[in-house]
Order: sequence, then structure tokens, then C-alpha cells
Amino acid sequence: MVFLSISIVTYHTAQPLLEELWGSLVVAAERAAAAGACDGFKLILVDNAESDDHAVRDFVARHDDAPVELHAGHGNIGFGAGHNLALHQTDSDYHLVLNADVKLAADSLTEALRFMEAHPECGLLAPAVYDGQGRQQFLCKRYPAVLDFFLRGFAPGWLRRRFGKRLERYELRDLVRETVLWDPPVVSGSFMFFRTSVLKQLGGFDTRFFLYFEDFDLTLRAAKISRVAYVPSVRMVHYGGNAARKGFNHVRMFIAAAFRFYRKNGWKWV
Repeated sequence: MVFLSISIVTYHTAQPLLEELWGSLVVAAERAAAAGACDGFKLILVDNAESDDHAVRDFVARHDDAPVELHAGHGNIGFGAGHNLALHQTDSDYHLVLNADVKLAADSLTEALRFMEAHPECGLLAPAVYDGQGRQQFLCKRYPAVLDFFLRGFAPGWLRRRFGKRLERYELRDLVRETVLWDPPVVSGSFMFFRTSVLKQLGGFDTRFFLYFEDFDLTLRAAKISRVAYVPSVRMVHYGGNAARKGFNHVRMFIAAAFRFYRKNGWKWV
């Protein structure tokens, strides 16, 4: 029997986003069950709101007959720490770390489970990701240089265009195709499909990262004990991204997390 656990950390997440995600998740789980790829799943919602978030509680109440488990009341402990709370509550075969602002393709879980079952050396799977307009987002990347972050997040458009080839290389556009790509250096945290035993061996996320870079750090650690794979047949839509456009507080957190990431994993300036 194959059991899947899924964790989502919310922080004042809008109800329509949760409902869209849940609808796509149910369809994907039913498709996986019908294909014989999965025998059951559980969604663990971790609400990081400082006070009671009625939107999240209303969502759970509306789906009280579904395999949804809510953890709330602990305050804003950070993205990684929130997912670690969920990890402690599961003994599943596979664990999916998922953003709240995504929508899964109907066959995404089926494809992910089949790939992981066929490749026991793979501990972490990353999907093909598209934005709300259907444009591909290149979320597998080479090890980041400080210059890459500056160009992507803070440089004016004319300067980004001047360094377009460099940024394309950073986003692995020279390697990402319609075939499996093994061992991308880092992958995004919006969809991280783990073999649960690997994730537990790693101890989950490094909770010293409050927000940003915890996914890059976890990818680097996962690659030391297993293999990482980008699997384009696993698809989803991601509506979020870009810390530089979210205001000064997010920029401050991004810079602080980047400094911690480089101190831990090694600096690369250009």
C-alpha cells in the first residue's frame, strides 16, 4: 500500500485559493487511486496566522468528511518550521510539500508516484510549473550567485535584458526540456515531492530560515543522500512569486535569508 501525506502552510490565505487547490488536489488524488498509484492521502494544513484565521477554519469545516488535519494556534513560526510540524504527524511513504497558491494538473500525483516507485534512488521530485497565463516558470536552477538575485529581483528591466543569457542559464533553460532532468542543483519549494524516509532523515527544513531559501538549502542537503529529479510530466500552476514586489518587509527577509544561505552553503558572487 502506498500512502501520501501533503502539507500546506497558510498565512491569511484567501479562501478562493484554498478551494481551487483543494479541488485540483481531490481530482489528482482520485486519478492516482484509480490508476493504482496511491491507496490514500492526508492533507495537513498548518495555519501560521498569529490569531484565529476564520477562512482556514471555515475551509476545514466545509470539508469535515475529507482527510484534512488542521494545526493552528502556534503563531507565525515560519514556512519551514510549519512544514516540519506536519512532517512529525505522518508515517507516509511519500510527502508533498506544497504552496497554498498552486493548482495541480489532474495526472500530477499519478505521474509523481509512478516515477518515484520506478526510481528508488530519487528522494526529491520537482515538477514543471506554469503561471496563471500558461507560461512556463523555470524554478529549477543552478547554484545562485549574488549577482543573479540582484538582477532578478531588483535590477531595472533594461539591465535584466542585457543579462538575459546569464539569467536563462541560471534558470537551467539550456537543460530543461520535455524529458527528465536528473540532479538540478536547487529546486523551488512550491512543490517538493519527497520520499518521506529521505525527508525525515534530513530532519525536514532548517528552521533558521524563516522565509525564503529554505527550499534551496533543503535541496542541497537532499542531494547528498539521494538524487533529485525534474519530471516534466508532473505539472502544476503557481500563482505566486517575486519577493521584491511584495514590499519592504519581504525584501528585508529575502536579504537576511540570502545572507544565512551563503554563510551556510558557500558564497558565490558572480
